[in-house]
Amino acid sequence: MRENEGLTYAACGVDIDAAGRAVELIKEKVRDALRPEVLGDIGGFGGLFALDVSRYRQPVLVAGTDGVGTKLKVAMLMDRHDTIGIDAVAMCVNDILVQGAEPLFFLDYLAVGRLVPEKVAAIVGGVAEGCRRAGCALLGGETAEMPGFYGPEEYDLAGFAVGVVEKERLLTGAAIRPGDCLVGLPSSGLHSNGFSLARRVFLEAAGYRVDTYLEELGRTVGEEMLEPTRIYVRAVLPLLERFEVRGLAHITGGGITENLPRILPPGTQAVVRRGSWPVPPVFELIRRLGKVEEGEMFRTFNMGLGMVLVVPQEEADALVAFLAGQGEKAFIVGEVVSGERKVRYV
Repeated sequence: MRENEGLTYAACGVDIDAAGRAVELIKEKVRDALRPEVLGDIGGFGGLFALDVSRYRQPVLVAGTDGVGTKLKVAMLMDRHDTIGIDAVAMCVNDILVQGAEPLFFLDYLAVGRLVPEKVAAIVGGVAEGCRRAGCALLGGETAEMPGFYGPEEYDLAGFAVGVVEKERLLTGAAIRPGDCLVGLPSSGLHSNGFSLARRVFLEAAGYRVDTYLEELGRTVGEEMLEPTRIYVRAVLPLLERFEVRGLAHITGGGITENLPRILPPGTQAVVRRGSWPVPPVFELIRRLGKVEEGEMFRTFNMGLGMVLVVPQEEADALVAFLAGQGEKAFIVGEVVSGERKVRYV
């Protein structure tokens, strides 16, 4: 810059023109992730959503927020950014689903060190795909270019979801009682939790790279770790209409060990039968390569179950059969008994 030349925002690392190009690239992707209740178009200061209150007697809004964690490091190492947005949506909508809520809309927050329009479009395209899978609208978002705070290739991604449920159908776990069955729905792999440990094992202890192909996985380490978090909305919502689901637990950070007790009423305990569901090979690899104790595995990773439902014993087989008819796998993985509020593995 010449001595008498004034500073500009672009000279400080923030490219407003690039931000404008990014918006143009994501417009169509956002329009593909809408619902009829959405008013207005992309570019407003706030997203508008006209809730049809005539469908509910006492609607309760359920909100959740989450990020993707250090899984982002894997996306950066692979320079692949089109699926990480699915994870951001999944972590939020799965959380509000466990209250019995139908996700209505989602907003994202993306902070980047350097705004590359095509990269932003790939990330937000993943967010839009996640919203389509969840049946909710991508109502809005924010992309912030923050040079000097993030490195040129670094970024962070967080999301916010809002859903609705009839007050009398709100799931709290209070109806759970001894004798109920635990039904597990398979995960797609690591989902978005435990990546600080998974990365340490694969990329440091084992010395692999993200492009290392492993026969046990049938793909590269990076491809396995980037597998998007499964979104359970379309599988679970119909169950709430047909069966007496007494509780739902999203198995995220803390694994089955920490998440299942969150929905158990006092005086009840979850007994989980090891071996009652197939555990994806990625977890055995982590255990073996990192010499990770079994207890640590179960309180860090989902171990192959991304969602656990609690249903009356007499409905468990019918629920599993119904899911099978929809092309969904499910496994009866344990039961609720009287005792201290915790998970006991047998």
